[in-house]
Amino acid sequence: QVQLVESGGGLVQAGGSLRLSCTASGSTLSINYMGWYRQAPGKLRELVAGILNDGTTNYAGSVKGRCTISRDNAKNTVALLMNSLKPEDTAVYYCYTADSGRPYWGQGTQVTVSS
Repeated sequence: QVQLVESGGGLVQAGGSLRLSCTASGSTLSINYMGWYRQAPGKLRELVAGILNDGTTNYAGSVKGRCTISRDNAKNTVALLMNSLKPEDTAVYYCYTADSGRPYWGQGTQVTVSS
């Protein structure tokens, strides 16, 4: 079992920045991939960014160049720094990982970007 706890969401004006953080606990030894997804009202949940143990990253095209995902393997944390935020970035952001093929999700943190 893996537990994920996010923090760092909030309300920000367009053009501003936010940093989301997620801490994993429990059976974390075999975790390789960690990522951030988001879900806006009425839309499907979508990938924002992901990172492997070796630091390899991937980003959704809509956030590439504006977001940076980072990871501290020793502390089992993953962070997402979001810059130049846009109103369309408004969503609930979820931390994600998988262990032995089983997916785990955090409870989500709301990010609201006002225009």
